[in-house]
Amino acid sequence: MPAAAGCLLLLLFLASSVRAEDAKAAGEEAPPPALSPHYGLLRVPDLTPFGFLRLDMRPAHAVSAPPGTWALEVELGYQNTWAMSPNVQDYLKSLPGRRKLGPTEIQAIRSLPGESYLVDMELGLLDTTLHYKMSPHWGTYATLSVVRYGGGFLDGTIEATHRLLGNESFGRPAVERNDVNIILNLKRTQLVEQDLPEAGLLDPKFGLRYSVVANPTSWNLVLEGAVKVPVAGQRQFLSTGHTDFGLQATLQGFSGRHAAYASLAGVYAKQSDLTRATAGSSFHWNSRLRVPDDRPRQPGGAGLREPQRVHAQRHRPADLLAMKYQTSFGVRYRMGSSLLTFAVTENLKSFNNTPDFGFQLAGPTARRWRARRESPRERRRASL
Repeated sequence: MPAAAGCLLLLLFLASSVRAEDAKAAGEEAPPPALSPHYGLLRVPDLTPFGFLRLDMRPAHAVSAPPGTWALEVELGYQNTWAMSPNVQDYLKSLPGRRKLGPTEIQAIRSLPGESYLVDMELGLLDTTLHYKMSPHWGTYATLSVVRYGGGFLDGTIEATHRLLGNESFGRPAVERNDVNIILNLKRTQLVEQDLPEAGLLDPKFGLRYSVVANPTSWNLVLEGAVKVPVAGQRQFLSTGHTDFGLQATLQGFSGRHAAYASLAGVYAKQSDLTRATAGSSFHWNSRLRVPDDRPRQPGGAGLREPQRVHAQRHRPADLLAMKYQTSFGVRYRMGSSLLTFAVTENLKSFNNTPDFGFQLAGPTARRWRARRESPRERRRASL
């Protein structure tokens, strides 16, 4: 309830500020849309199973638009996770050949000394976000997400890549490919799950965004508040049943064909199915940094992006407490008012609390530009 109360207070404050801003800008001329907009950081979601059901604050875009603009953003994300404690890795390496984990192997893992866990799965996430620009400085959005769990299809490709690069197998060859295995033997969590819900609807997310500069040319600071609202109570692997809320600040700098971005966010959240070892409430922070060649493209133009995302977040227990570092590389293609994005995400270190591999396909991001209304001054001039 404290989280829900905090969310309500935050939204009421922001809503009152929106009304004041609208009243102030009622007689002002709306800024024209940017002719060659920058796009901002990749809006790649964190698909880590440890905390996946929590609110994830994605960095603000850098596209300028006049009031009355709406945009529909569609994103498909997919990831493969293979995470285990060191004692489970040693146990799997001792097994001859490949096998489907059965009662014998599961019991052996649960009987290992100390805490033990194995998370072997893939998931796909489809996000649909509706953005609306309410005033020169204020915007709002709502996100609805659908997730699909399963064994997937990437295990063989990842194992082949590890062999090609001479990397360690991490016990993968002992387990049947493209299967689901979630075994948690932790101090506060005891869970064995090999039959996840095939698909389901996640909790909706709502947010308000304030842009310090209405039509930025050299810099901008974007402040954002968001809330994740449970609609049907706790649902295993679909909803924590708790309200999460977060705040975010994104600093954007522009210089001709170049741009630099930095984003910092904090999220107040409750525990989820894969993080029950985190007792009570918790606070998570994320940071992202990018200094790319963010070149504006003409309609139909294509350009290679190499955005980097560094994501740091804390989890419990034990070795899951380490910082998470992930990097994303992608390509964007602009078609009129739409934007296609393809990105690949790879973990850099702390491999037990991040997916082995993930990718995202976003777009087309369709925008509709509402005709600018005449200001009172323009109407008086026209009547003369």
